Amino acid sequence: MVLPKIYTIMHHSKHSSATKISEQIDNSDPNFQLQVQRLYQLTVYSRWLFVGLLWASVGTWSLWGLRKEIALWLQHFTWVAVYYGLSYNPLSTLGLSLCIAMTLSILIWQSRNILFGISPSEKKRLEMQVMRIRQQGKSHPLWKWVNDAKTD
Repeated sequence: MVLPKIYTIMHHSKHSSATKISEQIDNSDPNFQLQVQRLYQLTVYSRWLFVGLLWASVGTWSLWGLRKEIALWLQHFTWVAVYYGLSYNPLSTLGLSLCIAMTLSILIWQSRNILFGISPSEKKRLEMQVMRIRQQGKSHPLWKWVNDAKTD
């Protein structure tokens, strides 16, 4: 029964390092809250960049694969034509579904954050990540995005 002991040790070591970092979080520091906000904005921008690249690559390929069906739909639109067009082009349908699903998921995520605010668990995750970025210093890839020259 060595595995549970190893898992317990690994679990406690991760928990203890997370506890150490969370103990160092100072919510009263205005620079810290500004850095958390910048990290959140970076997360939003990176998600939308990913969706844009997804539409530019997979979405374009999927629409190109459906070009004959789309021409037919423009001439004589029926839902049956859409059904058969999508069912006989499964890869294009899958790619288009992926693009639409990712776009909708990010829209819902961002709308929820705008309407109800960032959830406490997500805020805690962002704060922990900012603390890790601060601990690593300028060698962290996100250092220049989170820290502005005014806050150094």
